[in-house]
Amino acid sequence: MVNATTQTKKREAFGSRNVFILSAIGSAVGLGNIWRFPYVAYEGGGGAFLIPYLCALLTAGIPLLFFDYAIGHRFRGSAPLAFRRMSRAAEPLGWWQVLICVVIATYYAVIIAWAAMYTWFSAQITWGEGNEKDYFFSDFLQMGDLKNGVSLDFVPQVGIPLIGVWLVVIVIMALGVKRGIGLANMILMPLLTLMFATLVVQALFLPGAMDGLNAFFTPNWEALADPGVWASAYGHIFFSLSVAFGIMVTYSSYLKRKTDLTGSGLVVGFANSGFEILAGIGVFAALGFMAQAQNTDVSGVASSGIGLAFIAFPTIVSQATGGSIFGVLFFGALVFAGITSLISVLEVVVAALQDKLGWSRVRTTLTVAIPVALASIAFFSTTTALQVLDTTDAFINAFGIMAVALVAVILVAWILRKLPVLREHLNKRSSFRLGRLWMVLVGALAPIVLGYLFVSEIIAKITTPYEGYPLWFLAIFGWGMVIALIVFAIILSLLPWSRRSHAKDDPEYDEFLVVENYEPDAETGSIAVADDRRKGARP
Repeated sequence: MVNATTQTKKREAFGSRNVFILSAIGSAVGLGNIWRFPYVAYEGGGGAFLIPYLCALLTAGIPLLFFDYAIGHRFRGSAPLAFRRMSRAAEPLGWWQVLICVVIATYYAVIIAWAAMYTWFSAQITWGEGNEKDYFFSDFLQMGDLKNGVSLDFVPQVGIPLIGVWLVVIVIMALGVKRGIGLANMILMPLLTLMFATLVVQALFLPGAMDGLNAFFTPNWEALADPGVWASAYGHIFFSLSVAFGIMVTYSSYLKRKTDLTGSGLVVGFANSGFEILAGIGVFAALGFMAQAQNTDVSGVASSGIGLAFIAFPTIVSQATGGSIFGVLFFGALVFAGITSLISVLEVVVAALQDKLGWSRVRTTLTVAIPVALASIAFFSTTTALQVLDTTDAFINAFGIMAVALVAVILVAWILRKLPVLREHLNKRSSFRLGRLWMVLVGALAPIVLGYLFVSEIIAKITTPYEGYPLWFLAIFGWGMVIALIVFAIILSLLPWSRRSHAKDDPEYDEFLVVENYEPDAETGSIAVADDRRKGARP
């Protein structure tokens, strides 16, 4: 006999499948969708790039999304716990993902802080006219050089909003999965969609917008013969969908047992791509206006990343009619997209420690967030913050995310041979059933593509010092950082799990109140086990 009130250590859960989908989309839709995809597509052949992009989405992005969902949902845990339950030898892989998220969180927060300040600046065009580049690097960041080492000089206009970002995020995280993460995404994602749709509509009416759209969509079919374009499409998809971060493993562990996993994955994958294409339309319509205003072509103003967001767009805001509104919408969208992604990155770390130590939500959140926030403020509110951010981001993407994804698919598919188990789990609970093709895509195609990208990055960064930075600097914040992550991941996996941890819980029984497996006792009204296999599952 199992009484419904005796369940212990019940895992947190999303309020509904829709909340999970919004949260997963919120994680996937981040800064890269807005400032990276449009330029990658433009450089990769414009409209023709949509062919390798769609192939990458269908043959790698979505299959690996299902891969993460299956691991998290089947083994009911954060990344380290889920991999440990799969095989104890795989636990370091989970901690590697956790530490990658720690590093990403430290610098991701400062970009949100920049966007928050530029939202305010947009209302007043604080950067003046024609000085957007100088304003960002010299006045706002007060950027120095590395001749005297890494600076500890505090920049108030960066540090103060950065503190604000961390306070907001810590509150959201402390409230938990349902009342914090789920509710934040329920509010922020509709607002983000509305703001960005309004931005795109406004951009389409700017003079020169059609020139920008022509540049974005006009296909260059010759680009399809370039292997680098295909590699670029696959590389972007891996990063865009938040696969191999541990994020989707963690989020899917908060789903109820009978959730449609593959159906949810398809919604998330195509929603993310839809937002990227929308971003491309808005960004290139605005760049078309900028090109016309400067009497040049779109190629002369097209850029990616920080240059697009904090130099090109302020220029557009300065020159466009109603530019202040345009700027508030753009930078406000960056803030919302950044926060939804940052809380998903931090959740990987919080969930891992909560599983390992058995602590309360609030205690674990403060234990994780406060040190990470202090490190973030110490390194990224100084005059050398941009160099540290640039190097850390480049190396963590190439030798963190890409490397851990490569190791994960090889370990699970070829060493542990768990793909049949994962496929069976997905098919039992999903509307869209997977065949052997999914196993081929994850077990064969993904390692080949990831291996190619990984080797290419190694060759590129060994042959030429990244961005010409000093070798001592790259040794610390580049190579040294990625090696340290692997070493610490192994050490964390060797530390014993607390007696209060979830390591010894049986994942099969985390959601044990399932209607078809339990029935009320006629005399007592308590819930009794209807399946002999589950008798004694709970005291």
